[in-house]
Amino acid sequence: MNIAPTLAEQLSKQNISYDVLEHSYSNTSLNSAYSANIPSSQMVKSVILEDDNGYVMALVPASHHVKLNQLNMAMNRKLSLAKESELKNIFTDCDLGAIPPVGEAYGIETIVDYDLDDCSDIYIEAGNHTELLHLSGSSFRKLMESSQHAKLSVH
Repeated sequence: MNIAPTLAEQLSKQNISYDVLEHSYSNTSLNSAYSANIPSSQMVKSVILEDDNGYVMALVPASHHVKLNQLNMAMNRKLSLAKESELKNIFTDCDLGAIPPVGEAYGIETIVDYDLDDCSDIYIEAGNHTELLHLSGSSFRKLMESSQHAKLSVH
């Protein structure tokens, strides 16, 4: 098991239980969902954005795309996609492209799409390209309780 240590520590600190699902190598959250044979609507995709005030992690279903205008209005900011080359300095214990959707663990403000709020099961990247974590919806909501929630994506 190669779960990112920062993620494992955050889950332990909040007493969140999870199951590990192995899958064949994939380089996107959507492909991870397909590879693991799980609903893409329950697979969380992390989108890292930035502005002069720092980074924001937007969490949306893997089957969705972030609506940047809606996100900017919800946060009252002028965010744009962060450069992937910058992310390796923040997510030092993760493979690029497999960032766990737990911004708080990495000191990043997080906003969660409403479409994830009612899921009974949630799947997240474990920090590598071959493992996912399965959490109950209630555990995910507990993990995200200090995050802002808004409508910020489209299928």
